[in-house]
Amino acid sequence: MGEYNEINDFKEVLFTREQIADMTKSLGKKITQDFSEKDLMVMGLLKGSIVFMADLLREIKLPCVLDFMAVSSYGNGTESQGRVQILKDISESVLGKDVLIVEDIIDSGVTLNFIVNHLKNKGAKSVTLCTLINKPERRKKEVDVKYIGADIPNEFIAGYGMDYAERYRNLPFIGVLKEEIYS
Repeated sequence: MGEYNEINDFKEVLFTREQIADMTKSLGKKITQDFSEKDLMVMGLLKGSIVFMADLLREIKLPCVLDFMAVSSYGNGTESQGRVQILKDISESVLGKDVLIVEDIIDSGVTLNFIVNHLKNKGAKSVTLCTLINKPERRKKEVDVKYIGADIPNEFIAGYGMDYAERYRNLPFIGVLKEEIYS
């Protein structure tokens, strides 16, 4: 099959590899300062968060426990269905831990609202949200996002872990997909 060039599927690049690295470094520095006296667990949401989370972990200069959850609220569409299903729960105990949820993008807030409550019910001391990309105008459920790489308008984006139909996750940039790709 060879190399593929999916750049033609995008109408614009929102964030380059360098811009993403700068945002990640800044977030890591703030998290390191804020969690310096805490029992930190960094929890990623599969699959989208994995690229950002790997880079962010290298910028957090603290000991931490790492875990993942896999949830679904989208199915194969572009709109959250409003029902959250846990596909893979955390493996580690959150009892008494300060949990930092790392997400690639937060839009409706439905999934994160569910997960925050889920982890608090499991005994987490605190649950804090970190996202690379925030789409506040799409909120259906309010969530308190403490660490935000960038706010963006309501555009359909992909790249750097974010996908459309499982494609584009491995691209080093974040771009706005052309409408004909996802409609």
